[in-house]
Amino acid sequence: MQQVVDLQEDTAFSALGVELLSISPDPLSAWRQENDQLGITLPTLSDANNHVANSFGVMQWGMPSDEPGHTFVLIDRSGRVAWIRDYGAMEHGGLMYVSPTEIVTSIDSSL
Repeated sequence: MQQVVDLQEDTAFSALGVELLSISPDPLSAWRQENDQLGITLPTLSDANNHVANSFGVMQWGMPSDEPGHTFVLIDRSGRVAWIRDYGAMEHGGLMYVSPTEIVTSIDSSL
């Protein structure tokens, strides 16, 4: 969740003018508790059956527990995937935290 907090507070990310939405299969009660504890104010979505994750191809990097990995998806105005990257996937470095600077650079080049 630190990733979400850091992106929410990053001025360079905010300057991109993109909307950040955090999606997880976790129940709403877990989201509320985490958001309150960490001061997360951005929109969050409980995707219990991974319908949203599946619709955008996120589950190609799903974990053995059938949960999505640590995937970032940039959706353009027409609803198409403009950029997607699962940093937790071994082919992308196996990271569970990515610096906001790296994310900003990647997204900015896709806008």
